[in-house]
Amino acid sequence: MKDMHLLAFKNVDLTYHSKEGETHAVKDMNFDVREGEFLAVIGPSGCGKTTVLSLAAGLMKPSSGTITVRGKAANERAESFGYMLQKDHLFPWRTVEKNLLLPLEIKKRNTPENRKRVLALAEKYGLKDFLSNYPDQLSGGMRQRAALIRTLAPDPEILLLDEPFSALDYQTRLSVCDDVFRIIRSEKKTAMLVTHDIGEAVSLADRILVLTARPATVAAIHEIGFGDTEPLARRESPLFSSWFEKLWKELNV
Repeated sequence: MKDMHLLAFKNVDLTYHSKEGETHAVKDMNFDVREGEFLAVIGPSGCGKTTVLSLAAGLMKPSSGTITVRGKAANERAESFGYMLQKDHLFPWRTVEKNLLLPLEIKKRNTPENRKRVLALAEKYGLKDFLSNYPDQLSGGMRQRAALIRTLAPDPEILLLDEPFSALDYQTRLSVCDDVFRIIRSEKKTAMLVTHDIGEAVSLADRILVLTARPATVAAIHEIGFGDTEPLARRESPLFSSWFEKLWKELNV
């Protein structure tokens, strides 16, 4: 289902203070993330895209407004979120298997049933033969796949993806985008991606949220209309270039 609002921002404002003074980072932000959808967030450099993810995850509290998950305050539902960062942050002294199981250890949910589920994900997505390897023995693409499976380990409802492909070279990025898209679709997860790459947003998302310059507010929300078409196939569609051009103009007005 993609019509139920799983995550919702309503009239969210954020002002924070630093040594440099007061910064109005987010202004009157309203949007929702539907259950089962892939939402991408783009905006001008420095507009606060990552701040939006931090607000969603409850890592930052809004100055005013509400953020809810299934109608409940998001900070009361921290278990709902899985956060995937720009770098994979796999621990080099732990095997791939031990890295995948780390969230279960931290959350004290390292039960035989949960371990079995995580290792089944590893097998399903091509890491079965690498469980005893260490991260530096994996390719960049495989490391990102491992990082995603680790994020899925505690079975979160919503995946927050903070430019997870930015550290990869272009060719690997295209391949990993397909991997991540397939895994998220197959596991029926809801995902919210922050990216500076318009092509990446168009190739992955069901909808794209366009933010203004700081203080960030919602400039536009677009329904992309590719359905379950995979990223590489989307890039070959005539629709891809028209969406790219439209979004480029919106970000450079």
